[in-house]
Amino acid sequence: MRHKDIWRGIDQLAAHHGLTPSGLARRAGLDPTAFNPSKREGADGRPRWPSTESLARVLDAVGSGFDDFAALIDGRRGATAPLIGFAQAGRDGYFDDAGFPAGQGWEEVRFPGLGTETVYALEISGDSMEPAYRAGDRIIVAPGAEVKKGDRVVAKTTGGEVMAKVLERKNSRTIALASLNPDYPVREFKPSEIAWIARILWASQ
Repeated sequence: MRHKDIWRGIDQLAAHHGLTPSGLARRAGLDPTAFNPSKREGADGRPRWPSTESLARVLDAVGSGFDDFAALIDGRRGATAPLIGFAQAGRDGYFDDAGFPAGQGWEEVRFPGLGTETVYALEISGDSMEPAYRAGDRIIVAPGAEVKKGDRVVAKTTGGEVMAKVLERKNSRTIALASLNPDYPVREFKPSEIAWIARILWASQ
């Protein structure tokens, strides 16, 4: 994000909530002049940036997250994806054979649009992917995306276990899935033991 992108995002965030930049600052408990044009450059013409604290406070004041702010900067309103918990994901009937969620009525989460892939969201449980993903983080998964060595993926075994891992190796004899947490060993499976593998595209943390 460039300097002008951040300030444009603040202006758009204010407008989206029916506020002026001064009104947005006031709602967040900041000095009303904090986002004035005069505060965006120094006397010498050098760009001045809003602090991370001020950004956090305005986002909290309007009930938005940083992903919403990023979507505004990109000129997108974001996309939505059905949200599934890991416990649900392991049960029969929640996915089709290709790894896409089955049925309707899911809770939905919003995220910055990432192209035209069909995606869904999973809520992380456990600690095998710490420190990258922690329990409660939500990841956006694309079952139709190509996966290659080193990709962060979600895999489901034919026995119903669902796990977030790193694809360490995949060939005609073995699929090796590694954890980012060194306390967990690499797990190896026969291809016939894996129902599907889907690539992780994005995470909300």
